[in-house]
Amino acid sequence: MSTRSYTSHVRSAAAAEKRERAIQAAAAFLRESGSAASFSLDTVAKLAGVTRLTLYNQFGSRRGLLEAVFDDIAQRGRLVRLKDVAMQADPRQGLDQMIGVFCEFWSHDAAVERLHEAMVLDPEFAQALIERNERRRGLIRGLVDRIASKSAGAAAKRDVVDLIFAMTSMAMYRMLSQRRSAKAVEALIRSTVHAALDRLAE
Repeated sequence: MSTRSYTSHVRSAAAAEKRERAIQAAAAFLRESGSAASFSLDTVAKLAGVTRLTLYNQFGSRRGLLEAVFDDIAQRGRLVRLKDVAMQADPRQGLDQMIGVFCEFWSHDAAVERLHEAMVLDPEFAQALIERNERRRGLIRGLVDRIASKSAGAAAKRDVVDLIFAMTSMAMYRMLSQRRSAKAVEALIRSTVHAALDRLAE
């Protein structure tokens, strides 16, 4: 290995380590903070022990850092399991599995709630998170299309898709979980979704 190649490898490794440190520092701050209002590159830089310029070079902006935090939490929360949902032979079973995945995801890390609160403070980040959430709607639409009877109208299918999308959102989980366990919330959402699907399949 040439000296130049070795130096490049060391620099890349150091940059990756700083990036990971920044993401974890940002996530920790969001978990421990009562609000996302004070979240900033300066704050995270101090917590991560890096410069603000380093964060800017790595993420470009506060939005970029917030997106990186969300994606890291999504990876650790195993949202990759949603690929299995789309491949389920039984679409109803797929929807049940999807509901379980999201109830677990919304409940497993307090930083997720802070990230959704940050949407109000950062319109650009809000758009990025909306785009990620819309992937859930697309998954739901595909499963509902497989369940609906041939006589089901487009408006009826759209209503069911919108209902399931709302029921599996962070906002709905937060409201329902105030007096319920994660499993109780999951059971309630499933029963509501099943009732809507039964009408659509008639």
